[in-house]
Amino acid sequence: MKKYLIIALIIVDCQPTIAQEARVFTHADTLRGKLTPLRTCYDVTFYDLHLKIDIDHKSLTGYNVIHYKAVNDFSRLQLDLFSNLKIDSIIHLNNKLTYKRDGNAVFVDFAQKEMVGTNDSIKIYYHGLPVTAAKPPWQGGFVWQKDANGKPWVGVACEETGASLWWPCKDHLSDKPDSARMTFDVPAGLMCVSNGRLRSQTDLKNGFNRFTWFVSVPINNYDITVNIADYAHIHDYYLNGKDTLTLDYYVLKYNEAAARQYFQQVKLMLACYEKYFGKYPFYKDGYKLVETNYWGMENQSCIAYGNNYDDKKWGFDFIIVHESAHEWWGNSVTCSDPADMWLHEGFATYAEALYIECSQDYSASLKYLKYQQFNIINKYPIIGPYNVNFQGTDNDNDMYYKGTWMLHTFRHVLNNDSLFFSILQSIQQQFKYKTTNSSEVIAYINKLAGKDYTPFFDQYLKYPAIPVFDYTVKKKGNATVLTYKWVTDVKNFIMPVKVTSTYFIKKHVTPFPADSDIVKTYMTITPTQNWQTITINNLKPENFSVATDEFYVKPKDEGKR
Repeated sequence: MKKYLIIALIIVDCQPTIAQEARVFTHADTLRGKLTPLRTCYDVTFYDLHLKIDIDHKSLTGYNVIHYKAVNDFSRLQLDLFSNLKIDSIIHLNNKLTYKRDGNAVFVDFAQKEMVGTNDSIKIYYHGLPVTAAKPPWQGGFVWQKDANGKPWVGVACEETGASLWWPCKDHLSDKPDSARMTFDVPAGLMCVSNGRLRSQTDLKNGFNRFTWFVSVPINNYDITVNIADYAHIHDYYLNGKDTLTLDYYVLKYNEAAARQYFQQVKLMLACYEKYFGKYPFYKDGYKLVETNYWGMENQSCIAYGNNYDDKKWGFDFIIVHESAHEWWGNSVTCSDPADMWLHEGFATYAEALYIECSQDYSASLKYLKYQQFNIINKYPIIGPYNVNFQGTDNDNDMYYKGTWMLHTFRHVLNNDSLFFSILQSIQQQFKYKTTNSSEVIAYINKLAGKDYTPFFDQYLKYPAIPVFDYTVKKKGNATVLTYKWVTDVKNFIMPVKVTSTYFIKKHVTPFPADSDIVKTYMTITPTQNWQTITINNLKPENFSVATDEFYVKPKDEGKR
């Protein structure tokens, strides 16, 4: 749920500092979103979560051990757990610690100061009824349903709402544990699937079975998941040279035959993504698709799939392709504040178009991009305010689709695919398993590209408007005189763009030529914010155009043709 009200034209926080319809953020938003000294004083190294999930009563009972390293001396820290879940006790060195709640934030006091460099842990016992998702995965919580055979089918989605809706943690994107273990006790006769590798499965002889899963690499809190159902398990492999990646699919039993055939598309998708982004980041933990009772989520090494085996529109399954792209963009390379969520969603959405380019061709990819472009609103900046757990605006779509078109445009600004894709792969290596932000990624791109593209990214990310190509075209004999410049919010904005240099229609066509009968060639010009003029020979003014299939800009013709 978004926790803001639209009230006035003011500045929220300090990034970006431009007028827009502002959101009023609550005290709770700051507690959740701000990195105060009570959060930066410790670095989580390992989560050890143990839960009994009572499906009949929709309840949780258990504990989480938070292992950490003291970054600074401290005697108090903040962790997070929704207030509807009751804390039974917090244990440190076999002693109970005192704590104070402030809504969903929990402030824990230590009997003695924790000294910098210390490796330690606290154990939080708790129980209660977790939030039931109103609209998963967008409005998070547990999803308690039954399959077509009347058997329980349980899942959880918590990306926007936060992992603390169901387990105690340091609920901030900036701190990923180095590894995690999740142990779940679930009713006998059902299978429980979580992230990473299944370490053990035990019959507790009390009507419950225990499943222990282990993640061996850093993971986002919101990616940690649990799925409980009467699943069939399909096991397969993806081979890439000397590398072997295990593929595991957990699907409702009556969908097993369909899934075996349908999920074959995963192998081509992985091959395409490894071509563009580099090696799949989680070979140690494998790749899983788990059938869920909501549309989908990018849970690391355990992707939630609920798209009903539907690939009719574009010849591929959107959920598989989009959520799998997050293994690179979001799960391996992670933004440290939700204000920079475009680093997840913009890249993952562009990956869909790249998959079409890989599996079909570039022209098909362009058609898909044009289809996506209709979703762009251009009402707010893509980057939101920091330190308030920002969860988007009325134009959430723009971090997906405008982010995609910004990346597509940047590809053509570089006009060097070898460089563009080497940048994507280098970002994956530089920030693998790490958290980062827009400024760091853009600075790294500039370094690799050998040029400062900060004004380009600032315009697309920090302002609602896209660059306007302001121009006039006038006939001069057999030529066209083009006068042009950029109109942007960012000063010193310079960006190349392609415009028509030749236009003709093939001979012997009907009076209404098809697109395939029209031949266009383009030339690259480099507008600035000052007027420039060039002459284009043998081009009629009415045939002039901007290559808007490769550059997300707004042509503005101020002159008569």
